[in-house]
Amino acid sequence: MKKMSSDDPNQPGLVITVTESIRSFLLSASNDHRLSKELRELALTLSSAANAPYKQIRSIWMESAFDSRPGLIPLFSGSNFVFTSPKPREKSEELKERLRKLKELAERKEYQELVKDITPKKDLTEPFSTYKDQIGFGLHVALTMFTGYLVGYFAFRALFNHSPIMNSAGGILGLVFGMLLETFLFIIRTSEPNLKLPSSTSRLKKNQ
Repeated sequence: MKKMSSDDPNQPGLVITVTESIRSFLLSASNDHRLSKELRELALTLSSAANAPYKQIRSIWMESAFDSRPGLIPLFSGSNFVFTSPKPREKSEELKERLRKLKELAERKEYQELVKDITPKKDLTEPFSTYKDQIGFGLHVALTMFTGYLVGYFAFRALFNHSPIMNSAGGILGLVFGMLLETFLFIIRTSEPNLKLPSSTSRLKKNQ
């Protein structure tokens, strides 16, 4: 029979505490040569433990001689059951990583909730979010490019004595300059979130 340590939490079956009466019986059984060597060794091992399996003690008691063993009820009197908690399930690495991300997300949301009253609100208004803004910007670009073409055309006409080729070249150069100017202004407007159009500013003041 395999020897088992009674302090092992993974041992099968019912486990009870070893009282003085049980310990005394196990010590006497370990010296009883009428028992097999395996049972004597098992009895000696269990006698030095704080807890022991009920089945093993009962098997030793059943094999002991009738005149050398105590009654079964007096033997187990005063003994208590020992309940062991199941081993907690180990979390997989994927689950640990997911829980870590959820924890970080919850902490970030909690932090944002705490500082929402002291941090400036971000302007979430996107440029040209409405058709009106898009049409207005398109007309403004077209007008700027047309104005640049006219300025370049008449400037080169005055400089180069009414040469059709140079006049057209001046108009194209003015058109390109107007387009570059409008691009530069667009970059400035989109890079400055606090910069509002005059119409938008006036509407905000009226709402206040």
